Amino acid sequence: MTPIDLAAMPVAAIAAALGLIGLCIGSFLNVCIYRIPLGQSVVHPPSRCMRCGKTLRWYHNVPVLSWLVLRGRCGFCGAPVSARYPAVELLTGVVFALHAFVFEPGPLLLVRLVFAAVLIVLAFIDIDHRILPDSMTLTGIPLGVLASMWLPPGWRDSLIGVAVGGGSLWLIAEAYYRWRHVEGMGMGDVKMLAMIGAVLGWRAVLVTLFLSSCSGALVGGAMVMVMGKKDAMRYALPFGTFLSLAALAASLVGERLVTWYFSLYP
Repeated sequence: MTPIDLAAMPVAAIAAALGLIGLCIGSFLNVCIYRIPLGQSVVHPPSRCMRCGKTLRWYHNVPVLSWLVLRGRCGFCGAPVSARYPAVELLTGVVFALHAFVFEPGPLLLVRLVFAAVLIVLAFIDIDHRILPDSMTLTGIPLGVLASMWLPPGWRDSLIGVAVGGGSLWLIAEAYYRWRHVEGMGMGDVKMLAMIGAVLGWRAVLVTLFLSSCSGALVGGAMVMVMGKKDAMRYALPFGTFLSLAALAASLVGERLVTWYFSLYP
């Protein structure tokens, strides 16, 4: 059988294939988002209804389509199933498809797809629980440095990225604590940005910090306008979610943003 030459395939075809793979991966990410914070295995037992406890059949787990056909309900007991499940599947499919327009088929594409999947899981776990599991962030640091020994950004930029990412947020958190005498940022965010630096390098860390700070400030400002300052200050924003979105953007278009920025200063 003649092997498929991915490099010769149209980008649109690769994007479509990655989008379909992303839909399936997104179904697994839903399991990770639910089980990892609870310390449960992500592979056993098989997916089951949270109300009746019955193991779902394969046709109950077809990404997006099953949710639509079953009208957002369990196929056994009729319990409602959150719309977030197909939303995560669609998000993962779209994110995977976008990678086809940025990276050529190869090891770097694979690394960035895995990285994107990890970021999606971390984003939703932080929304639900306000935690960023060490099992993902701390594990990602050495793996990111290891991958960077053969792939961009290179091991030097990767190690600098770990230091800049973890060090910058740690300094910000420490300064805020000394100023206000309350924790304004958890160490999970510090570890997460160090992981981002390990995978993307120090320049992408700066892009991530800038984008996450801007988006966090916009959301925070909107909350103050809607809820009032007193009530808004009681609500802890999941900064890991903003880091995830910003890191995805940095992975896909970070180099272009840096090049554009420096082009403004000839």
